[in-house]
Amino acid sequence: MQEGDGVPDMMHGWNRAIGLIEQDLTTDIEVRFLAKAALTSEYHFRRMFSSLAGMPVSEYIRRRRLTAATAEILEGLTVLDVSVRYGYGSAEAFARAFKAMHGLSPSEARLPGAVLHSQPQLRFHLRVEGNTDMKHRIEDKEAFRLIGLKARVPLVYEGPNNAIIEFQRGVDPSVTKRLLELADMDPAGPVSVTDNLEEQRTEGSELDYWHAVASTQAAPEGFESLEVPAGLWVVFEAEGKLPEVLQGMWADAATEWFPANPYRWAPGPEMLSVQVGPGGTHGRGQLWIPVEREEAG
Repeated sequence: MQEGDGVPDMMHGWNRAIGLIEQDLTTDIEVRFLAKAALTSEYHFRRMFSSLAGMPVSEYIRRRRLTAATAEILEGLTVLDVSVRYGYGSAEAFARAFKAMHGLSPSEARLPGAVLHSQPQLRFHLRVEGNTDMKHRIEDKEAFRLIGLKARVPLVYEGPNNAIIEFQRGVDPSVTKRLLELADMDPAGPVSVTDNLEEQRTEGSELDYWHAVASTQAAPEGFESLEVPAGLWVVFEAEGKLPEVLQGMWADAATEWFPANPYRWAPGPEMLSVQVGPGGTHGRGQLWIPVEREEAG
């Protein structure tokens, strides 16, 4: 993708990927084929899809297939026939998935007045307003080390992540003070780090969450470390009301910056540095996301 002239082509590629899903909802499709249609890497496709759609691509496909299967149930096909057609291992497995989505059994769904849910087909559109002034820079950063404490926590797409909240509450202030003595490079510490997400990225799947600092020093006893190779990073900066200003950085990165720039999300840890102002209601944040240049053509 060439800088400045590839955004419409990118949107077309993402809609082409959605079209591949719709071609045959009775058959699951590998995400690598969707990423190829979108002209990007599988890693970038998964991350961007989750950010743009508010759900992992696997969940979207599951919901679209169940929506199509529901229509066939309402048309009178048997649960067994529909479960076989959509690749469920048994009629019972299909009935469980059906009830998880609708809150009703297939037989209850056929009753007059039954309220059902559906997943509409997604459409990606080019946003041309340009009403957000995104403060960012590209950093070509040398290799460094993250030093700190980590916990394996569930992935939460909406609302507070209670596992992270409890983890942060359990960090002794003396630990943070010791970490800050080790911080000798950007981003300024302490930083919240997410890494090692499970590939499917479904709600409740797990990731590593770090309370850490960026350092060139060795990790002292009692701390864990993560070696981060040299590479490119996009660094977003924002200041305002907390936590809205931080949530806005993630949203703007996915919906505005990535579609308009010749970079894609790259594997690696994502880092958030926050400086809280007096009163704790306002602050300044830096979001570091590893990137790689899109290949031209």
